Amino acid sequence: MASYPYLHRAATQRPYFSNDGEAYLAQTPLRDLEKDLPLRVLSAADFEHWQQYGYVVVREAIPAAAAGALLDFAWEFQRLDPADPRTWYQDRPFRDELDRHLHVYGFVEAYQHQLIWDSRQAQRVYDAFVDVWDCEELWVTLDRLNLNPPNVRNRDRALIEPTDRGFDIELHWDVDTTLGNLPQRVQGIIALNDTRAELGGFQCDPELFHRFDRWRLDQPAGRDPIRPAVDRAEFPVVRPELAAGDLLIWNGLLAHGVARNTSADGVRAVQYLSMMPALEEHTRMRESRIDSWQHLTTPDWNRTLVGDPVEHESLRYGPAALTPLGEKLLGLKSWNGEPV
Repeated sequence: MASYPYLHRAATQRPYFSNDGEAYLAQTPLRDLEKDLPLRVLSAADFEHWQQYGYVVVREAIPAAAAGALLDFAWEFQRLDPADPRTWYQDRPFRDELDRHLHVYGFVEAYQHQLIWDSRQAQRVYDAFVDVWDCEELWVTLDRLNLNPPNVRNRDRALIEPTDRGFDIELHWDVDTTLGNLPQRVQGIIALNDTRAELGGFQCDPELFHRFDRWRLDQPAGRDPIRPAVDRAEFPVVRPELAAGDLLIWNGLLAHGVARNTSADGVRAVQYLSMMPALEEHTRMRESRIDSWQHLTTPDWNRTLVGDPVEHESLRYGPAALTPLGEKLLGLKSWNGEPV
């Protein structure tokens, strides 16, 4: 990820601090937050589930038709034929091992297309993130899509050498869980098609999140900060059911991952989309975000964002049109109405 030089307090009175725009420090963890703002999208039961179990599903966050259009775009962008599985496994150049891993995992290296921005600036999506952060002044992550066909041939996960520690696609945390002051991080996905068990997709361990504070007291020194070692009978892993257009938001302290696609000819497809408190006074970060939107440069906030190796998106289309909400979510306009 990009490295930024200083911490900044977000525009609301509730203190959120960050030096990278991903993980935030706060006096009150999100799981213990007491709402000041009224709920907009989540019900009281939804919000309680979010705090107790680390995730929440927002039904029909975008229309199913919009999700279908994004799915069509994902196929088109990668020049894959949804009706011809032979095209899903065509050889292509890999710049390095990371690039090969991203191919196996099904990432689609498009970040700034209009359809992607239409989801980012959807009012219902924004309102859901306001609910979980209890903060209106947000920025949206400049992230991508995922189109994961059956994990065979050159998309077989066996091609990725397993490790004993650290990141594991099957189950991991998004933050270092051994820190004394745990970072606050929020991530999300919008389903582009309906989930089915054999397609794999998002899975998580809500019971571990629920009992995390007690669980970690009993853990040995030197435990893996990213990969949980738990008895899955005691802490079962579940796969929330999603329909096309549903938004799933999860806490970075929820152990989660992506199950492999074991189907014969189906795909798992999502848009990665999250929001976090805006860092408007962080000039370098804001200008980088605006440049990425305006010139379709690959975002620099995370080292795994690599851009398409065959034909970069900047060669395919121009900048997306932003709504007034989208301009604020990007950082082009300030939330307080003052020039930035």
